[in-house]
Amino acid sequence: MTIAKSTERPATPARRFPIRRRLALRVLPALLLTALALAGPWLAPHAIDTPVAAPYAEPGGDAPFGGDQLGRDVLSRVLAGGRELVVTSLLVAVLVTKIAALLGAVSALRPAVGRIVERAADVLMLLPAVLGILLVTLSWPDGGRLAVVTAAVVLGVPYAVRLVAGAAAPVAASGYVEAAAVGGERLWYLVVREVLPNLRATLLALFGLRFVAAVYLVATAGFLQVGPQPPAADWALMIRENSGGILLNPWAVLAPSIAIGLLAMSVNLAAAALVPATGRKAVPTL
Repeated sequence: MTIAKSTERPATPARRFPIRRRLALRVLPALLLTALALAGPWLAPHAIDTPVAAPYAEPGGDAPFGGDQLGRDVLSRVLAGGRELVVTSLLVAVLVTKIAALLGAVSALRPAVGRIVERAADVLMLLPAVLGILLVTLSWPDGGRLAVVTAAVVLGVPYAVRLVAGAAAPVAASGYVEAAAVGGERLWYLVVREVLPNLRATLLALFGLRFVAAVYLVATAGFLQVGPQPPAADWALMIRENSGGILLNPWAVLAPSIAIGLLAMSVNLAAAALVPATGRKAVPTL
């Protein structure tokens, strides 16, 4: 009896280099945009609340992107307006991913708990995003960023829980998890040591998707003025404030819109690129 030999050659350093280069090219834009958004307030050439040109002035001179509705430098406000969005979206994505990971793993290990969690998630998923933001933020004392974070987490967890529970179900039914359970291991040990380490690819891809969803929700809150208030520099708030003069200076609306889109897409692509190769077959279910 002959044994067929594998013709697949192991990856050599020369073959791994292009893979690493492609990975760097997909991750680098997200890192640069995130770093630029975080450091933007220190890079702004003008004060964000000081007029430097006529209202809706065309690009030129000290204002490469022109002026906004009050003549403030659009470039300075774009540079300063991304930090809160990035920080808030990252916080929401981390909270949603962690909560969903724990609830999803517990739901897979304890079917009775899983049915309760799924029914609660089904109810929350029926709530439209805009309505959910308004309900939470307007009923919250003084509103603000904390209310926006709470609304985004409440709206993001139901979707994430169902995804994690579906990915954790076959892991929970595997032999080594059942052996650990029969051996008397506690629930939290099974969740933290047996189930979640095998969901790294799913959780990383989920984090990227939840960040994009958080950017959308936080930007929607800013556009509805239930988060940051004028004269704060915020990308979504800039779109709302300058929409009336888009024909006079389109950059006052286009610049923050492009910044939001590029940030969301670059982070999502980076998260997808960082998914381990062994777990990529499970990622498309997200």
